[in-house]
Amino acid sequence: MMLLSRHVRKRQFAVGIGGLAATAVAAGLGVTMSQNAVPPESRVAGRPVQIQGAGFVSSQTCRPCHPSEYASWHGSYHRTMTQVATPDSVATSFDNVRVDEVPGEPMRLQVRGPELWAEFNDPDGAGSPRIQRRVVMTTGSHTQQIYWYATGRSRMLGQLPAIWLVEERRWVPRGAAVMRPSGPPHSETGAWNGICVACHTTDGRPQIDTPFGSRPVTTQSASTTSAEFGIACEACHGPGAEHVGANSLPQRYRLHLTGQADPTIVRPDRLDPKRSSQVCGQCHSFWEFPDAPSERRANVQGLPYRPGDELAATRFIVQPTTNLESDTMKMLLADDPRFVRDTFWSDGMVRATGREYNGLIDSPCFTKATDDNRTLSCFSCHAMHRARDDVRSVESWADDQLASGAQGNGACLQCHARQDVSAHTHHRVGSAGSSCYNCHMPYTTYGLLKTIRSHQISSPSVRVTIETGRPNACNLCHLDKTLAWAAETMNRWYATPVPALTGDDSVVAAALLTLLKGDAGQRAIVAQSLGWRPAQEASGTAWMAPFLALLLDDPYDAVRFIAGRSLDTLPGFDSFRFDFVAPPQRRAAQRVRALEIWRDTRTRAGRAAPALLFNPDGTFNAAVIDRLRRERDNRRVTYRE
Repeated sequence: MMLLSRHVRKRQFAVGIGGLAATAVAAGLGVTMSQNAVPPESRVAGRPVQIQGAGFVSSQTCRPCHPSEYASWHGSYHRTMTQVATPDSVATSFDNVRVDEVPGEPMRLQVRGPELWAEFNDPDGAGSPRIQRRVVMTTGSHTQQIYWYATGRSRMLGQLPAIWLVEERRWVPRGAAVMRPSGPPHSETGAWNGICVACHTTDGRPQIDTPFGSRPVTTQSASTTSAEFGIACEACHGPGAEHVGANSLPQRYRLHLTGQADPTIVRPDRLDPKRSSQVCGQCHSFWEFPDAPSERRANVQGLPYRPGDELAATRFIVQPTTNLESDTMKMLLADDPRFVRDTFWSDGMVRATGREYNGLIDSPCFTKATDDNRTLSCFSCHAMHRARDDVRSVESWADDQLASGAQGNGACLQCHARQDVSAHTHHRVGSAGSSCYNCHMPYTTYGLLKTIRSHQISSPSVRVTIETGRPNACNLCHLDKTLAWAAETMNRWYATPVPALTGDDSVVAAALLTLLKGDAGQRAIVAQSLGWRPAQEASGTAWMAPFLALLLDDPYDAVRFIAGRSLDTLPGFDSFRFDFVAPPQRRAAQRVRALEIWRDTRTRAGRAAPALLFNPDGTFNAAVIDRLRRERDNRRVTYRE
């Protein structure tokens, strides 16, 4: 298994009538031609290029007839997922910048006219240890931006050793931005050509010059192309050439007037719920090739799936709840024994972000629905284009592309209509506890230095927490409460059976048990919740700082980062600055400073709280804290982000 198959293992988209219609289409094609004219993409060397073919015509061709849809797509993060690197497309300055946050000597960045250049230590260790390379491509623009340079081996790309965190406005080592144990840096050369191209472009074709099964990719070359960089119109609607041809004729108006569907293009929202969700699932899922020949074909020709197809016909969707014993899964696990444990909770729920389709297809609202109108799909909540009557700005809509009616409980109430929501939730109307999302889609999925909502609809369960280690929604909000409290409350409200509990489960807050004993992924989830405003309002904040301070020396960079970010949200920590990639001695001093701030600002709210491991005099219950830390799950965790 190699190259595109590593997608699953990565370390880890109204004009007038008659002649006017034809003129508009021709104008769209003209825009495309003029943009590519200087220089033509086919003549660009050193990076993958955009070459339309196989019926793909580019999003610019869609623009004249669909200006509103084009505008919202253009404002989305799908569009900017992959870009040619220019001074305008990068999220930070390259103008004589020194970047110290890299292994070895600092990286130095320069702007040379329209070009971006970097000088850094060669991650492949070949030839001169210090190299200068032109930065030619970017990946990401929402939370992180990764930069790729021309290696000189055809269109094969290498990755700069540091990436830019957009919100934090800082550079960090590439390895520090993913959930994996600290260790020496490794090369990402060839990763864009063999992995990113599959989902971060439209009709990506790796064209890797590598015999099947050979290693490493870094010694080879690539002639990688795509129809368009980023997740463009045709990634979701399919190739548009036939649609352009059909709608350049007057007959297009017969379809509009009769209300007939246009057979020349795919409208995902008009497909049945399963097929429509598969359009999203082509990228938002964990998958593998069904066999070696299909993998070899994809490495040359690109992936065969087109919107409207049956996704499972050309790829194996990894779903431990249904196919753990399949031959393909056994082959995958033989190649990567830790894959399922690092990527899924033990009950099969996906725990890594960007794979929401895996959660959807295991949700009862999807698996048990018998009526298409009541089957959960991606479009039950999300909209690929901002509606004309949506009062939000394009920028606000683009953050998660929620449909205007799905920002509150509206998405769920389409099917689960209730006269009195608070009678069901036992929480005040309008409160965080009366949010369907907070209880049935809690933040238990991790990736890219943050948690997101689980996309597998479920109900809070202490039994599941005990069996899988996945925090339940009640204890992720009521961080100061025990598992016993959550179990008794759910039994009283919903007659949920109370499972057998240990002594710690009855006397120590569940969040602290996870924070002190859990694996790196679990610690990250709770550290993020400690900075979540609804949880802070429900649990108080006076006790949180010392426990977050404990994580400032966590062996995982990602856990330290999240702990520091949550500390910044606490009273008194406005000016506190923690550098999660600083040398250990400096981090130790910052940890001491965090404890000093807490001692200076704490109130009696942090005293005499046994469940929070405080003694009556306000001191730590050090014996229990030390015992729980000795019981920490120190297994290696590597998320496929």
